Amino acid sequence: MADAVAAEESAHSIPALLARNVQRFGGLPAYREKEFGIWQSWTWAEAAEEIRAMALGFLSLGVERGDYIAIIGRNRPAHYWAMVAAQMCGAIPVPLYQDAVAEEMAYVLENCGARFVICGDQEQVDKVVEVEDRIHHIQHVMYTDKRGMRKYDHSRMNALEDVQSEGRAGHYRYEEELSKRIAELTYDSTCVMLYTSGTTGKPKGVVLSNRNIIETAKNSVAFDRLTHNEEVLAYLPMAWVGDFIFSIGQAMWAGFTVNCPESPATMMTDLREIGPSYFFAPPRVFEGQLTNVMIRMEDAGRFKKKLFDHYMAVARKVGPNILDGKPVSFGQRLSYLLGNIFIYGPLKNTLGFSNIRVGYTAGEAIGPEIFDFYRSLGINLKQLYGQTEASVFITQQPDGQVRSDTVGVPSPGVEVKIGDNGEVFYRSPGTFVEYYKNPESTASTKDAEGWVATGDAGFFEEGSGHLRIIDRAKDVGKMADGRLFAPKYVENKLKFYPNILEAVVFGAGRDRCTAFINIDLTAVGNWAERNNIAYASYQELAGHPRVYAMIKSHIDEVNASVAQDPMLSGCQIHRFLILHKELDADDGEMTRTRKVRRNIVESKYADLIAALYDGRDSVYTETEVTYEDGRKGKITATLTLADAQVAPEQRMAAE
Repeated sequence: MADAVAAEESAHSIPALLARNVQRFGGLPAYREKEFGIWQSWTWAEAAEEIRAMALGFLSLGVERGDYIAIIGRNRPAHYWAMVAAQMCGAIPVPLYQDAVAEEMAYVLENCGARFVICGDQEQVDKVVEVEDRIHHIQHVMYTDKRGMRKYDHSRMNALEDVQSEGRAGHYRYEEELSKRIAELTYDSTCVMLYTSGTTGKPKGVVLSNRNIIETAKNSVAFDRLTHNEEVLAYLPMAWVGDFIFSIGQAMWAGFTVNCPESPATMMTDLREIGPSYFFAPPRVFEGQLTNVMIRMEDAGRFKKKLFDHYMAVARKVGPNILDGKPVSFGQRLSYLLGNIFIYGPLKNTLGFSNIRVGYTAGEAIGPEIFDFYRSLGINLKQLYGQTEASVFITQQPDGQVRSDTVGVPSPGVEVKIGDNGEVFYRSPGTFVEYYKNPESTASTKDAEGWVATGDAGFFEEGSGHLRIIDRAKDVGKMADGRLFAPKYVENKLKFYPNILEAVVFGAGRDRCTAFINIDLTAVGNWAERNNIAYASYQELAGHPRVYAMIKSHIDEVNASVAQDPMLSGCQIHRFLILHKELDADDGEMTRTRKVRRNIVESKYADLIAALYDGRDSVYTETEVTYEDGRKGKITATLTLADAQVAPEQRMAAE
């Protein structure tokens, strides 16, 4: 027992936690990866050996203390191992978004001064080669997948497994140095540098220490009683703080198994095969899964559809109460049990959610209807509120206190307060060290006492002590008549409908609200096929009169719902248009985590916004787009502008 306590107290770095896990869970699975349709597994002892060999290989390449090692690729054990191996050498891992275009990648590589880059495959290597003429500090490129790499110049390039082989071969030369560097690591050593998504400007490098990651992991693992028996699926971008805290921080602290899918295309199949007990996803993943469910049910026979609708009505009524342990009548419990046999159980199995004990969503607000749908199935889905600068966790929802309209109570060890202007502030052991090479932004975000400005507007509910987030503080405003404007609130309600992929609401400083809509091509295309509507492109389908009628019916329903909220009833949508293209990260309209860059959208489509407010029925527009190969092009369209039905406001009725 004394040895266990000592190991716990001395675990002040990720490599130290790895060594502890080898002692405790050496023969248990630490990582799995699916490749060529087959799951491969590594125990903690085997993973530690692979990581150490990689670290020795890094030393043989000349990795120095304080070097930055960029990692670009999909979720693979080797890439997680590279992050830990970098730390062992006293270097700092910097994961990048694998779908970033070369220009975005070049900015991060230049900003952090990376001397070494690890690429997942040929595609990522090509991006690095493309920008190397401008970035002269890159000394060595490593790659995980050897396919297509044979004819490249290998004078400064190696396969990652060959670097490991070099480390194993030269271990007598480097063992002493590696052990020395590992021993030098402290709680205040840098653990990782993660770049913000850059919603409002250039991404910033967020420096997180071992203290930030380990303390946050320890507290959050205790909060949800996570153990080494959990199974998680690592499929979110490795550059996102959510993936790092779940797949590195919590995995290392609790000792659970991290499973890496074969590819994004096989993610849903791999999810079903693993059946994770602990699952994390941003709202867009849950929205996408719900869309697929609804599409399938629209294609189902009449009896099956009727059965689904009946038991989902039962689930919405009693499912959350059963999940929270609240009293439910025998008859309702029996109906729910039958629903579980016929509907909920098979549906959860199809989604891969049969074994989930704890599920989380975060990143942005999730629509209440979407959230309640999963809770009604008996899935313990909860919301957390966090950000990169907090090592994720600011607030969490305790079991039995889960609601769709709050983000819970402060996480263990976190203090939260509301500023005079309604902005949310926090401080915690997870609070970031600094923005890299950006003392001005650090000082404007974190004050001398450690309080961090989140940029979000919110308030604590009286009685429950739960935090409610209204919107981004910069997005919350007033309409021309002084009523509150909170666009995200309305956008999330709209995105509950499977036919609506994205929505952007405007209205700050104006007399009424308007909206851009992106249709979901899969859902609306399926609907068009069932209704014998022919179309040749996204643009043609988006402009179809019957599609407009369908979207208008959704907006009318949302307006009726928004009208019931006295505080936000002024946010009803008066006019809308369906965009002729999907908002795209490659065009700068969204971040890589699919958050809308409002300022760019407002600037780029100023002509369309003006048309929504000046009463026109249609507007001609030309839009520059970026193709997959990086080429620029232009698309033209004449868009229809339509009116929506505005419901009587609850506030006005009360007055």
